[in-house]
Amino acid sequence: MTLRPILLAATFALAPLNATAAEPGVTHFPASPLPSGAAAPYSAAVRAGDTFYISGTTDRGGATPTESAQRVMDNIKRSVEARGLTMDDLVWVQVFSSNLADYDAFNAVYRTYFKGPLPARAYLGVDHLLGNSRFEVMGIAVRRAN
Repeated sequence: MTLRPILLAATFALAPLNATAAEPGVTHFPASPLPSGAAAPYSAAVRAGDTFYISGTTDRGGATPTESAQRVMDNIKRSVEARGLTMDDLVWVQVFSSNLADYDAFNAVYRTYFKGPLPARAYLGVDHLLGNSRFEVMGIAVRRAN
C-alpha cells in the first residue's frame, strides 16, 4: 500500500477555492471578470509560499480624497482578508496618486487600517489612473507563523 495517492488527494482538498496552482508552492487567485464579462488579464493575488502579492486596486468613484482613500483601502482590506490575512500582515505597500496634493488626506485614512507597525511604503505621483481614480494601491503580505 502506498500513501502517495492519499497525500495527493489531501493536497487538493486543502487548495483554496477558485485558485490555481501554476507550480508547487505557488497559487493564483483569479480576478473578478471585467465589466464586459471578459476574464481579467491578471490574478487578484498570487501566493508564493507564505508571501501574498496583492494586485493593485483603485477607488473608482470616491467624491473626495478622503472617500477615495477609504474606498481603495477597503478594497485592499477585502483582498487581504479573502486570503486569510489581516492588514497587519502587509509588509510592503505601493500607493499611486493622481494628485500629490491628496497625500495628507490619504495618510489620515491609511493609518486607521493598521493596529501594529506600518508596512514599508512608496507613495508615487502619476499623471492618470484607470477609471479616473485618485488612488491605486497594491501590496505584499506575509502569513506569520502562529
